[in-house]
Amino acid sequence: MEDLALEARAFVDAVWRRGLEPEPQLTVSEWSDRHRLLPQASAEPGPWRTARVPYLRAVMDALSASSAIERVVFMAGAQVGKTEAGLNWLGYVIAHAPGMMLLVQPTIDMVRRNSRTRIDPLIEETPALRGLVAPPKAREKGNTIAQKEFLGGSLIMTGANAPTGLRSTPARYLFLDEVDAFPVDAAGEGDPIDLAIRRTATFRGRRKIYLCSTPTLAGVSRIEKAYLESDQRRFFVPCPQCGEAQPITWDRIQWPEGEPDRAHLVCSACGGVAEERHKPAMLAAGEWRATAEGDGRTAGFHLPGLYSPFETWGEMARDFLDVKDDPPRLQAWVNTRLGEPFEDRATTPILADDLMARAEEWGDRLPAGVLAITAGVDTQDNRLEVELVAWGAQEESWSLGYEVLWGDPAKPEVWTQLDQVLAQRFPIEGSDQVLAVAATAIDSGGHRTAEVVRFAQGRANRRVWAIKGRGGPGVPPWPKRPPKLKAGSPAPVFIVGVDTLKAALYARLRLDGTGPGRLHFPSDRDLDWYRGLTAERPIRKFHKGVAKIEWIAESGVRNEPLDCRVYATAALHGLYATGYRLDAVASATGGSTPRIVIKSKWLHL
Repeated sequence: MEDLALEARAFVDAVWRRGLEPEPQLTVSEWSDRHRLLPQASAEPGPWRTARVPYLRAVMDALSASSAIERVVFMAGAQVGKTEAGLNWLGYVIAHAPGMMLLVQPTIDMVRRNSRTRIDPLIEETPALRGLVAPPKAREKGNTIAQKEFLGGSLIMTGANAPTGLRSTPARYLFLDEVDAFPVDAAGEGDPIDLAIRRTATFRGRRKIYLCSTPTLAGVSRIEKAYLESDQRRFFVPCPQCGEAQPITWDRIQWPEGEPDRAHLVCSACGGVAEERHKPAMLAAGEWRATAEGDGRTAGFHLPGLYSPFETWGEMARDFLDVKDDPPRLQAWVNTRLGEPFEDRATTPILADDLMARAEEWGDRLPAGVLAITAGVDTQDNRLEVELVAWGAQEESWSLGYEVLWGDPAKPEVWTQLDQVLAQRFPIEGSDQVLAVAATAIDSGGHRTAEVVRFAQGRANRRVWAIKGRGGPGVPPWPKRPPKLKAGSPAPVFIVGVDTLKAALYARLRLDGTGPGRLHFPSDRDLDWYRGLTAERPIRKFHKGVAKIEWIAESGVRNEPLDCRVYATAALHGLYATGYRLDAVASATGGSTPRIVIKSKWLHL
């Protein structure tokens, strides 16, 4: 018995002594390499290896408890791991440096999706975390979609569009994910980034703030502004030929004419060539270098997708050739591939006379490249205005017709006229096929909402949709989910991002010739129609230091031609949501069958 008592005292003494030992001073990258396991659903499941993405080491370690950095800004392209670095930091906080953390994403919907697809697998697949977070139980609130409690702290997740979540709890750690998609104003309570950062004020000197995002427009991008306020670090890698260290930039990527798959990196010092096979060794030998002074408390990192081990230079070159002549798609490529803000010309005026000078003749038949027709309808108190637009590959378009249908939309006569317009069939040049209008978007704002919804309901099988425009940055051209049908409403109303559609339209109006995104106009339009098409002007405004684009109507000019084109383009995006593709081959059935493929996802057609 005495021996057992001695053993027990020795055991208690050993446990007590271990409890007095300080925690090992791990960095975020060290913790991740020891403990993080990527889930089976990821591209490379299994143990996390910082050596696979060595450029993330400095980003993560700046978030470590031992670092004097308070704010980390990461402006990056897609597929480089900026969010994974944040998840590693989250795991490190839970297991190694517990405290209150606030994770803010653009919307509540994104929070719900991210919690299920990223946060839960992080916890469940990593043994070092699994036992530290409260188990999910129906009657307990320690592990929910929006909150994960752990010993010594808690993770609170909220959307930038929910001011209540931004002002509720002080936080030592703040993770702001995809900040360029945040709304400019959080439900009238101010800039969501400022609201969130105020939650960390009581932890000044010990707090950690992580902002990451792909950028958007130059001068408007939040992540660009934050990066320019930092020490502006760039990742320098050695040339495999001469050893000169330089950042990887797009202007140094070259390829033989017509062979983008052979894209390579050219050294600006010796002219030597680095091929894709050299990339892993170059990344392993790379280092971050500050290119600005900074304030000593903010570390800024910029990393293009050119560094990604998951995408080749050849793939990026091919994609660039596909989008280089189409500004909206080129912007997405610059933002997501290069991780750079797009220098737009959106605020430069477009002259109606210049557009009119580009008018064309194409006869009574549709050009051979036409694949679909959509209609956009603007509703006024005494008339309907409608444009029919033909679409070809990569959204090249032709304006087929523009009509003003006079009559009170509260009465059936004008809707009968609209039915006749939408029932037209159009023969195609060099073919015996004809095309019908594939989809129609009708503005339901104003005083005639009930009539528009009723008209759409009776023609749902013809894809006639009631829509309502919503301005502001980040609103998609077409809702990602079907709208819920309101009680008593005969048809849903689809919310479309009119500012997004206008920005794409104005970028394409600057293009001439033929090809992706080009717009073609018939010779029968007068100057007033072109003035209506360009009746609004985008200007950059600043509110409390945050820049945004606002659309201002020109005084005395009717903007119905602009609205109709925006709605016709929204109808095209509605077709995309149902599975239509503009690059499909012609239908073999002939007749009035649209020459595009449909796979209905969630609309009953």
